[in-house]
Amino acid sequence: MNERAHLRKDPRDFTGGAILGLPGTPGSTGDELFDDRIKFLVEDWCSGPACPLVREMIVSALKMGRDGIGQGDMKLYSRALKEMRRASLVFGPYEDERKLSIFGSARTKPSEPEFQAAVAFAKKMREAGFMSITGAGPGIMEAAQEGSGRDGSFGLNIKLPFEQGANATISGDEKLINFNYFFTRKLAFVKESDAIAAFPGGFGTMDELFEVMTLIQTGKAQVVPIVLIDAKGGTYWKTWFRFVKDHLFRLGLISEDDFHLFKVTDDLDEAVEVITGFYRNFHSYRYVGKRLVMRLQHPVTPELLGKLNDEFVDLIEEGAYHTSNALPQEADEPHLQDLPRLICTKKRGLAGRFRQLIDCVNEG
Repeated sequence: MNERAHLRKDPRDFTGGAILGLPGTPGSTGDELFDDRIKFLVEDWCSGPACPLVREMIVSALKMGRDGIGQGDMKLYSRALKEMRRASLVFGPYEDERKLSIFGSARTKPSEPEFQAAVAFAKKMREAGFMSITGAGPGIMEAAQEGSGRDGSFGLNIKLPFEQGANATISGDEKLINFNYFFTRKLAFVKESDAIAAFPGGFGTMDELFEVMTLIQTGKAQVVPIVLIDAKGGTYWKTWFRFVKDHLFRLGLISEDDFHLFKVTDDLDEAVEVITGFYRNFHSYRYVGKRLVMRLQHPVTPELLGKLNDEFVDLIEEGAYHTSNALPQEADEPHLQDLPRLICTKKRGLAGRFRQLIDCVNEG
């Protein structure tokens, strides 16, 4: 068996284990001889818990080869897999770093207040211990990377026939990734981020922001802090918020609790506090079966536990909030074993309400 160095420890699952119905065993080609050959090939090449998933991917690829799928689709699937692998390799060495994705227009000029606000905000977030992830282009992306610095930022460039090219700060850096597809690029933004910040932007910014909020609202991605930042006195996000409130909320298309998923502000210090405050006590969470396990920096006091059971009972499907040490099922995350736990059998969904619970835990 070849011994391969694992460049990345088992990373935080950005869904928190919330995605159900994944296969528990590798698929079959329908030919036992081929299945055995694949099994031998995979076990000779790699080892560990990844083997069944590698077998699953090989089986899927072989099936597509026999399905008569067109060349265009096959090129898309092949290229997408390569792009996702490349992203994992680049982010791997920085797994323990908190990261912030920053969205905004590529057309914002350095002379504009939004550009200057993005520089200052990214600088403040780097000082607070967060690396920045941007689209690597000009405008707000360039501003954020200027503020974060080359060493403190990642660039997720998208190949376009116009507008987009890697900015001077991140150009040539090993943390620059070039994507052919928006969907693989957006996956990297969401999967690797511990927070989201958006400055004024066009269709692309709206697309990225609404995708993040949709994934969080539907439970396909973990709850993370989202801040929508205007330059001082700016009205871009205030106007956006008015549209969301006057139309989406008024028509019952979103719930009142959804407003807790994001914060609109033109105060950079407030924006920084929204993000850093989210991790004041809260660390991360995952699902273990039906149980939601919150990992914390400090234990929950008896007083806080009583408050949670009084004020957030609507989030619980059965039982009550209780404290615990790490569960046996969490043994695959040894670096988190010593953190205290808060556990409940949470109702699925209700992301905005869950965000309020996290805020309460952070406030103590």
